[in-house]
Amino acid sequence: MQLAIDTSTDTASLALVQDGEVLAELTWHCGQNHTTQLLPHLAHLLNQSRLSLQSTTGIIVARGPGSFNGLRVGISTAKGLAFSLGVLIVGISTLEVAAYQHAETGLPVCPIFNAGRGEIATAIYQKKQNVWRQLVSEHITTVDALCSQITTKTIFCGEFTPFIATELRKQLKQRAIIPPPATRLRRASFLAELGLKRLEAGDYDNPSTLQPLYLRRPPITKTRHR
Repeated sequence: MQLAIDTSTDTASLALVQDGEVLAELTWHCGQNHTTQLLPHLAHLLNQSRLSLQSTTGIIVARGPGSFNGLRVGISTAKGLAFSLGVLIVGISTLEVAAYQHAETGLPVCPIFNAGRGEIATAIYQKKQNVWRQLVSEHITTVDALCSQITTKTIFCGEFTPFIATELRKQLKQRAIIPPPATRLRRASFLAELGLKRLEAGDYDNPSTLQPLYLRRPPITKTRHR
């Protein structure tokens, strides 16, 4: 059994999978309460499914970009579990997770997360000839700059404001395909599927060196000298 953990943003998600089948999944709005909610929700999921954490053979974690606190909690928990259980760990881009559930459309998929300061975190992926590829790597940009680079019909997903959705439709018109919010909800079962592909290929991370993908340095409060 593999455990998938995603605490990248205000939306958190957990999934338990085995042999490619989803055994249980839980997705909820946690705000900034990742520290207090993650482990109780994991315990609840295991209890409701009558499964044991000791049955876990791999940990798959979303590594960002996302909120600094959320990523810290999710990755530190995943690494701790991997060490204590003696199992493999894989870190997957949160943007890729958001995009992957739209892979079968065959269209370019552009996940977007708010990055603050009027900017967004984004990337572009596409499944073509049955191969899932990253076309544009994760980066920070603006909506205007992103729109200037879109030349074909593209699916926009992820967690973004109504204002961003309006701007995408205004600037790109029919090139912007924006699914309903419910279908843009990030789910850990898709994270698990991406992670399983890497585990099966023998491609996994070192828990000692696995780090969050921030794209921007965490804010540091400077000590005031009197």
